[in-house]
Amino acid sequence: MSKTTPVRAAGEVLTHRQTLTVMVGLMLGMFLSSLDQTIVSTSIYTIANDLDGLSLQAWATTAYLITSTVSTPLYGKLSDIFGRRPLYLVAIVIFLVGSLYAGSVHSMTELAIARGIQGLGAGGLLALALTIIGDIVALKDRAKYQGYFMSVFGISSVLGPVIGGAFAGSANILGFEGWRWVFFINLPIGLAALVVVFMYLHLPARHVKQKIDYWGAAAITLAIVPLLLVAEQGRVWGWASGASWLCYGLGVIGIVAFLLAEKRAGDYALIPLRLFKNMTFGLSSLLNFIIGIGMFGAIAMLPMYLQLVKGLTPTEAGLMMITFTVGILFGSISAGRTISSSGVYRIFPITGTAILAGAATVMGLVLGVDTGLWVPGLIAVFFGVGLGFCMQPLTLAMQVSVPPKDMGVGTSTAAFFRSMGGAVGTAVFISMLFSVAADKIADGMKTAASSPDYQAVMKDPAVASDPANAKLFDFFKNGANNESLNDTSWLHSANSTLTRPITEGFAQAIDIVMLTAAGLMIIAFLISFALPNKKLTDPKAAAKESVPAH
Repeated sequence: MSKTTPVRAAGEVLTHRQTLTVMVGLMLGMFLSSLDQTIVSTSIYTIANDLDGLSLQAWATTAYLITSTVSTPLYGKLSDIFGRRPLYLVAIVIFLVGSLYAGSVHSMTELAIARGIQGLGAGGLLALALTIIGDIVALKDRAKYQGYFMSVFGISSVLGPVIGGAFAGSANILGFEGWRWVFFINLPIGLAALVVVFMYLHLPARHVKQKIDYWGAAAITLAIVPLLLVAEQGRVWGWASGASWLCYGLGVIGIVAFLLAEKRAGDYALIPLRLFKNMTFGLSSLLNFIIGIGMFGAIAMLPMYLQLVKGLTPTEAGLMMITFTVGILFGSISAGRTISSSGVYRIFPITGTAILAGAATVMGLVLGVDTGLWVPGLIAVFFGVGLGFCMQPLTLAMQVSVPPKDMGVGTSTAAFFRSMGGAVGTAVFISMLFSVAADKIADGMKTAASSPDYQAVMKDPAVASDPANAKLFDFFKNGANNESLNDTSWLHSANSTLTRPITEGFAQAIDIVMLTAAGLMIIAFLISFALPNKKLTDPKAAAKESVPAH
């Protein structure tokens, strides 16, 4: 075979061993990106106290979320123009710079800036890893490999809170405050990923002469930033406050401007609108968004239940979520292997959304104060299986439904819609949880107040003078509202009889949130039937077959 023979989508540039080596580097990058979405959640309280910026803690999360979401489609498009390797290396370097800065900060404002820099790098790590696999691996093997990637995504999402809690709980590690290692831990992993990708990932050079869609990039930033801001901060500001309405307005203007800019840009658009004319691409984008809401809603609600209702520590709650990881491992890998051998994919989103709807419904109906811990553990397995069946096949479907030259855009769009769904799901569900909980707790306390046994405990001098109950009695004075529910650290150290209406109120609120999530998953289930019932075929292989033999 001569060297000028068409190469299989650059896949044969790498041997099997080289492919596996590159995969290790890509997986490390993806691990970092998804780990940092959740690792701060259990450590932020400690970090904020140490930096005297408790009121600013939400901005550390919001900054990362905004920059990673906004940059995801930019990386996809730029990698289609300039090539994957340089963009992926740039993403790792930016992420490492942000991590080093985040671990060295001395104020919450600095931390928010550092997290924003991290997010700029993270936006490329997830989307480009899956795109590069699309470049170097044929479709018949790609589903299997991407299944492993989705498993890494699920594992890191669950391990984040465990690792973050462990570091935050350590006073000093190697001369630095324990919480700083939440960010420093990225440095050795990121450097290993950088070295592996730099040394072993060699794709054909690419530089397509094409305009860069600056107007589209500006418009999508204008659309996403205010909408993510209000999603994260709306509960604090008030959903009908002036700041919230300003964000709604700017978001709508940004969306309209983005659609106009993309229509005008045509083929060089950031996310070419012509791609949505393909039914598989359009429906998969919508399903990614809805499933993103359900995924991050579940990842947020199950630990909330375990901590607020069952009294587990953040680390214990994180360890309980390992069953979620088992589910996502099984779902991703089994779906990947089946698609690799048969090309059939549609059954997985249908089955996956059905499992997600069932798991959310069961969670909404059975979780209470006295429910055994094995129940949420088992529910988490099914959540994981459902997500594994959905995420991997939908990403693959979007990849092969676009022309090879748009592979980066196709893959990054899948990550973009899932990330947007996750941001909306987490913010809305947590806001809904505390709003509903305030009403349920108020009703429960009124009912409890009429009980002679409850009144007897409340009037017991020993109970009233116990320091462990001091914040509980403050709570009784202030009543149940969003502000009084911001700090529940006293909930499981106070008198269990008196706190019963509060834990029951949280359990009922979580049930309502999960039944809402179940409704969304049922909608996704119905939409998934509209996916074209055909086998996935590799557009690059088809393009080669159409070239006449010489």
